Amino acid sequence: MTLLFSTLLFVMIAVAGAAIGMKLWVRPKEAVERVTGTSEIPAEQAPIHPSLVFHELVKKLGTILPVNPKDATVVQRRMIRAGIKNPNAMKFFYGSKVLLGIGLPLLMSLAVAGSTADPSNKLMAVLASVAMGFFLPNEYVNLKAKKRQKEIRRGLPNALDLLVVCVESGLGLDQAVVQVAKDLDQAHPEISEEFAMVNYELKAGKRRIDALRNLAERTNVDDLKKLVAVLIQADRFGTGVAQSLRAHSDFMRVQARQIAEEKAAKLGVKLVFPIFFCIMPSLFVVTVGPMVVKIMRDLIPMMNNM
Repeated sequence: MTLLFSTLLFVMIAVAGAAIGMKLWVRPKEAVERVTGTSEIPAEQAPIHPSLVFHELVKKLGTILPVNPKDATVVQRRMIRAGIKNPNAMKFFYGSKVLLGIGLPLLMSLAVAGSTADPSNKLMAVLASVAMGFFLPNEYVNLKAKKRQKEIRRGLPNALDLLVVCVESGLGLDQAVVQVAKDLDQAHPEISEEFAMVNYELKAGKRRIDALRNLAERTNVDDLKKLVAVLIQADRFGTGVAQSLRAHSDFMRVQARQIAEEKAAKLGVKLVFPIFFCIMPSLFVVTVGPMVVKIMRDLIPMMNNM
């Protein structure tokens, strides 16, 4: 365990020393400017906030870890579904992997160094902290994506009803999507952002079918995929969009009612264990407790006197 901690500490000091040396003494840009004579001295340099320095450090660490293109595509899809559309998001993601994968084992090593536990247990704790630090960013992105999908699923009925009203009032489907995105900006910003993205793709020249398919792919919400399928079929076969949206709205309303009835039917079974372990003991104490106290105070001394 001591050898492992010493090795990790040495690697950390070596990496930090190399980074400081590259930053302070090895400056190839200044050498090139000195040779070519094109050096520019800034008139006034703005102070850098410490948080920006940390962000730059994480971004540079993200370039260290080798990335498989297939894995990068999967991670990018997860980030888009989580609502993370920063161009440098991939660098921050892999930089946080490197930072947590090194920082958590060091903290765990310092925590278990003075304990009297078995060396194998200490090694397992350090290895577990390495795995936790490496996979923690993945779990954060997955949780953020699930939360965003839940918000989109919650705001979809209101968006669909508003879309039906806009189409039946005479607006085209594209204008109805724009109007829904504007009206739901404060109430449901997630689905408003997705509808606004559809509008941007249509303005950029994409076909409506491709923009709708991209909407279903970005969100990965089953209810929204069904809505996209209805709109694509209505556009392909030339049926009325308002009639299709009205039928789909009624279907979703019936489906939501059935889901609520299903949850209500499961409620009795789910309440068995809380009632048995939490409510029944308190009722038992309240109802039987006074009788037990009376028996111990009156009946037992009487039996002893006999």
